[in-house]
Amino acid sequence: MARIKKAQLGDSVKSVAASWKRTVGDSAALKKKADSLGLSTSKAKEALKARIAAKKQRSGGKTPAWQRKEGKDPSGGLNAKGVASYRRENPGSKLQMAVTTPPSKLKKGSKAANRRKSFCARMSGVKGPMRKPNGKPTRKALALRKWNC
Repeated sequence: MARIKKAQLGDSVKSVAASWKRTVGDSAALKKKADSLGLSTSKAKEALKARIAAKKQRSGGKTPAWQRKEGKDPSGGLNAKGVASYRRENPGSKLQMAVTTPPSKLKKGSKAANRRKSFCARMSGVKGPMRKPNGKPTRKALALRKWNC
């Protein structure tokens, strides 16, 4: 086996850990990926567990607010706490609150009008129902309504 630099080893452990996370329970895939990088599966699992534990410790053992009810707006989309939580979890992201101003009040070609138009074009094309089996609107329907699409 060729000697691997420490930086490469760290990258390969991360790669294996990411692959293992995607294929949880598929030990054959993990073993294959670990073998291709010259690592043992136990090292790959340890690396993954360490990364997960570090992430949990940073967040206080909870999932981020944008994934929980507290970070979601009942009328659709995320609330301020959810947006702040998402930015914390994803440094460098430019997530902003929804443009809730009615289209008639927006100046044509303004930044807000263009964001709204772009969101509506993308989100309207998403497949999936607008209502749940119990008759309530889905998160998709709520978001479209909030953005006045």
